[in-house]
Amino acid sequence: MPEDIAGSEQMLANWNQNIQERAARYQEMATRVQGMTISERSSDGSVELTISSNGILQNLVINESAAGRRMAEISGEIMKLLQRAQSRIPELLQEAMAETIGTQDETANVLFNEAKKNFPAPPPEEPARTPYDRNEINFRVEDDAPPARPASPPPPRRRRPSDDDDDFGGESVLS
Repeated sequence: MPEDIAGSEQMLANWNQNIQERAARYQEMATRVQGMTISERSSDGSVELTISSNGILQNLVINESAAGRRMAEISGEIMKLLQRAQSRIPELLQEAMAETIGTQDETANVLFNEAKKNFPAPPPEEPARTPYDRNEINFRVEDDAPPARPASPPPPRRRRPSDDDDDFGGESVLS
């Protein structure tokens, strides 16, 4: 029996050591992920933002070059950049997992799949639209549009001649 007790104690010691090593690797992964940030910038550089690894906005810069744009365009750009940045979170998480706990770990895969679900890839970008697109009706006055010409008055209407003898055919009685 003493051999069985010694073997059991060794098994428990190994198990305890494995748990402590695994916990240390998870802690290292959590520390790495916690320190990560993701930044995105609009193609024209007018909007820049940074998010933390949990997807929360940390910094937003709207540069002076955005001053002439409509607020709806700027807010749309911010949301597009935010979604693009958040969609990179699963990739960063997977990198941190590969460097610390490995990608074969079941718990790591659950975390990665949850991150992909919470931060999906952004929809494909639509090409830039102009106010003159075929499917868009534009009721705004454009600054570069030529001034509208005043409409010319319609030509005078002529009455149709009638067969009535009292009506001098639309002509004056004196002519």
